[in-house]
Amino acid sequence: MRKSPVTVIGLMGSPRRHGNTEQLLDRFLEGAADAGGNVEKVLLSKLAYSSCKGCNACHKTGNCIMDDDARVLYDRLLTADCIVVSSPIYTMGITTELKSFIDRAHYLWVRFFKMGSHIISPDEKTLRRGYFLSTAGMDQDDVFDTAFPMMRALFNILGFTHCTGVLARNMDGYGGITGHPTALIDAYRIGTEAVTGISEEKPCQDRIKK
Repeated sequence: MRKSPVTVIGLMGSPRRHGNTEQLLDRFLEGAADAGGNVEKVLLSKLAYSSCKGCNACHKTGNCIMDDDARVLYDRLLTADCIVVSSPIYTMGITTELKSFIDRAHYLWVRFFKMGSHIISPDEKTLRRGYFLSTAGMDQDDVFDTAFPMMRALFNILGFTHCTGVLARNMDGYGGITGHPTALIDAYRIGTEAVTGISEEKPCQDRIKK
């Protein structure tokens, strides 16, 4: 049993304030805080960072040539115990803000996997949890499918285990997240379980493998 507080960083990828995915994220963070976690919410739309330029300079140094908010945030994410990423689905994909941020992790992929200097050991990764929260207007079986490869890549680069989050579709039918029968309840519960599980040094039992 660990004694230090569990650090949880939530990334809000939607440019819209107080919408469906931010409400989901807030409930997750509320559950995490109630379980004793030290929580923080980051609004990607408020940060100053550029998209990846594809210059491949990081292939020589393991560092990104752009010194902006993305690099600062990645340094903080690497020290967190849990990260939760929230984004709506726009045209069958995550938001521009989130996709651009994920692309900027390429220098870390180079550093950790091509240069072989990952600071997170496999044992540590089993106790570090990453969650994805998302909403979609359409009631379609495959509406979240394109998001999973990107979430898996991000969590793998940063050394987190991808655990099951909340995917709430048919927002148009429900009239928004408050009309969904379980999403906000599930988000709170999962946030609580994330902090409790990390505190008790237990790997998540609902790891995403696809």
